[in-house]
Amino acid sequence: MNPSPGIDPAVSPTSGAPTAPHDHSPGLTPGQAPPGLEGLRPLSLAEINARAALVTRTCRKYLVPTGLVRELFSGAERDFGVLEIDGRNSFLYSSTYLDTPDLRTFHDHRQGRRLRYKVRTRTYVNTGTRMFEVKVQGARGITDKVRVEVPADAPSDRLTLRTREFLDRSLAGYRMTAPDTLVPAAVTDYRRSTVASFCGRERVTVDTELEGHRGDWSVRMRPDVVLLEVKTRGGLTRTERRLHELGVREARFSKYAAALSALEPRLRGNPWLRAMGRCLDHPGPRRNPSTETRAQVRAVADAYGGFT
Repeated sequence: MNPSPGIDPAVSPTSGAPTAPHDHSPGLTPGQAPPGLEGLRPLSLAEINARAALVTRTCRKYLVPTGLVRELFSGAERDFGVLEIDGRNSFLYSSTYLDTPDLRTFHDHRQGRRLRYKVRTRTYVNTGTRMFEVKVQGARGITDKVRVEVPADAPSDRLTLRTREFLDRSLAGYRMTAPDTLVPAAVTDYRRSTVASFCGRERVTVDTELEGHRGDWSVRMRPDVVLLEVKTRGGLTRTERRLHELGVREARFSKYAAALSALEPRLRGNPWLRAMGRCLDHPGPRRNPSTETRAQVRAVADAYGGFT
């Protein structure tokens, strides 16, 4: 019997994925903000939201060697600012994704359904703020995100009466019906910096230290890669044109889908395989899972027929 619950290193989705040539980019140490952001003007959260909230937007993702980040933002001081709170410009996030027992939202994403959604509880670790979020992607790749703040001690791994009503109402607006049962499918933890253009045309998030968890197992993003997400309502942005000049092209990648695919080898034929091979290490045992985590594992195991 394979001692790894749901993971066989010999057939791990990342094991056979093509890997980009190593460019010897320096890796970031834990807690280190991406290079190149220190020259940007600090912006408050209110300023970010006023300039570039972009709740309804197109989002494109790029896997960027850490060695290119400084060059990417070089000369951007006149056009961009970076979110700063209490002298800090990078912040810890934790997202718990809820899905049906048969992973319906994951498979809708994998199959490229034109109308699909994700449900998650996002915790802003540094401030203790917790949000329940529903992301709907419709025609032409436009993403609409709606969310409601919940108490900091509200459960992240299940619906409450309030979040159930919010989910039902949010999906009804798109003529979709919320499933009867949602269970925790995966958790993603990462560090994020947010850059916004003064003109409001784009917002760029820079994610590092990404870890995906499912049960007692986890997968980590390599420290020599950062994940950039460009949010905009228009076509190619200034940042994207600069990325193209540096030889970086859009990557098909989803934090939730990549974590789930890496930790569940039965989920085959996914479109994120190439990107996963460029940025993820091999899965391994989760480090010191908490009592709360173990309780969530038992809940997931029951829902999925005892995968642990």
